[in-house]
Amino acid sequence: VSQSRYTTVFSKSLKYPILVEWWVTKSGLECANPVARKDKFIPDPLLKKDSDIAEDYVGSGFDRGHLAPAADNRCKGADVMEESFFFTNMAPQYPGLNRGQWKNLEEWTRVLAVENDSVIVKAGCVGEAQKMNRVAVPTHCWKVIYVKGQPEAYVFPNVPERSKSFEMHKVPLDSVKRLTKLPIK
Repeated sequence: VSQSRYTTVFSKSLKYPILVEWWVTKSGLECANPVARKDKFIPDPLLKKDSDIAEDYVGSGFDRGHLAPAADNRCKGADVMEESFFFTNMAPQYPGLNRGQWKNLEEWTRVLAVENDSVIVKAGCVGEAQKMNRVAVPTHCWKVIYVKGQPEAYVFPNVPERSKSFEMHKVPLDSVKRLTKLPIK
């Protein structure tokens, strides 16, 4: 499914994205009037039936973890910000991951985008640790950041504990390819 600022491959059986791809640009991050985050999580209109899963998260203890972060779109307008809250861009993440090193890597990615004018990012989730109603909880979340065409790959276990640094999750790109079984270049 293609949105204004990202493309997502949403698993209808797992109910989370296995791949999301987007650009993070300096112009998308630096502007005079950034759009405020609304935290309005909604079904993707292009996959409404399959992504109408808000109730599955209620009382689950899991965060609705962005793959393509809302903050990457703060200078792209309210419509683009709203798209970042579609459930086709969300996966159940433990708060320790979502608010910990996953967030720190998002922030580092924005630093890289400003320093290099732009970066390409691919991210996704794999596995099924348990079910949260109809939604599978992934065992791992991964991200590859392309800085001037060079990939930096990371794999995070989706666990309650916070790790000390996102750097400790850096892996060779082949590790992501083997884990995901996707043709990531």
